[in-house]
Amino acid sequence: MPKRSTYHHGDLKTELVSTGLQLIAEQGMAALSVAEVARRAGVSTAAPYRHFASKQALLIACAIAAAGALAERMLQAQEELPRDEYGSDPVEAMAASAAAYARFAAENGSGLDLIFAPELQNAGDEDLLQAGRTVMDALLPPALAVTGGDAHSALDLLERQMAGAHGYAALLRSGFLSRRHPTLDDVASHAAAIARSLAREAQQPPQN
Repeated sequence: MPKRSTYHHGDLKTELVSTGLQLIAEQGMAALSVAEVARRAGVSTAAPYRHFASKQALLIACAIAAAGALAERMLQAQEELPRDEYGSDPVEAMAASAAAYARFAAENGSGLDLIFAPELQNAGDEDLLQAGRTVMDALLPPALAVTGGDAHSALDLLERQMAGAHGYAALLRSGFLSRRHPTLDDVASHAAAIARSLAREAQQPPQN
């Protein structure tokens, strides 16, 4: 008898992306194959090609999903901040974004690997480029508010903010911080503290 599919209904394209992300999380980008994703999803090896022309197309779809999830987390963290008639404090918005980024990076490191993978970034896929802009759209407004609208300074500030958040998460994932037994909450708190410190420094008038 033919193998019975475990996939019964719903959006097959979304299911394939979800399965691909799970496989990459377990074994890395190099391990992803369309055939294995199809097997895990319980569909024929031909079925994924109705949605993705190639392995790279599936990888790009996984990267887009990861970028969307990251942007959503950072925006949600900002939305949960206290607000007054002028909105939320941009310094705290940057801190919240950094904490959310660090949590995502620690929990979904393979997703970040996809987002920043050179072979995908250089593919010129417009949907992937737009996903990257979505992440930047979540990060940039608070940084612009902190720097008084100076785009160059805001981008420099974001670069340092994300380096701190990404670095803490990477150290946690590698086990380097295990001697101190830090938790995910600790890493998020440290990332937020770095972002807060950088933002407050950026708000200071230049010294003569």
